[in-house]
Amino acid sequence: MITFLHGNLVEALPTQVTVEVHGVGYEVLIPLSSFDKLPAPGGEVKLLTHLVVREDAHVLYGFMTVAERELFRMLIHTVSGIGPKIALNILSGMNAIAFRGAVAKGDVKSLSQISGVGKKTAERIVVELRDKVGAAGAWEASSAQRALSPGDQKINDAVLALIALGFKQIDAHDAVRSAQSSLGVDASIEDLVRACLKKGA
Repeated sequence: MITFLHGNLVEALPTQVTVEVHGVGYEVLIPLSSFDKLPAPGGEVKLLTHLVVREDAHVLYGFMTVAERELFRMLIHTVSGIGPKIALNILSGMNAIAFRGAVAKGDVKSLSQISGVGKKTAERIVVELRDKVGAAGAWEASSAQRALSPGDQKINDAVLALIALGFKQIDAHDAVRSAQSSLGVDASIEDLVRACLKKGA
């Protein structure tokens, strides 16, 4: 399994790139969300990759962030009827945070506006991914719409961690605020989460 490529960006199109690694050129299909983050051709690039082996071809898909690759894998492995091509369309049509927020809120209308995703596919995405995305997706999406100060970002990250560990959103927020008032504003995200877990145990 090829997990990443680190080399020179030879050519970049909105849907695919060529990366040279030690004299070998790799053609990699990418979403628009990754194209926006690429360096200029000739520059050094590291692409996280996912290899799909078919009877007639080995196809390499590339991503600039861990979140993009995780979402791609979740779509092709979890949602029936979604293959790599539609998964790339989804990443091209909506960033990972907005996608998770739409799934958490059951926003079929927004999802069905993505190229290649009709109403039935959008409904299937919501049904099959809602439990995986959960409350953390909605909280993350709503937080992304606000510009957060470093202090608020720390609280936000601690709340997201607690939601992922099974806390309800309002309980997580209250617990983090309480932990911060006890530990002080310089407490790290890890300190805050640990304090909340001890209190909740």
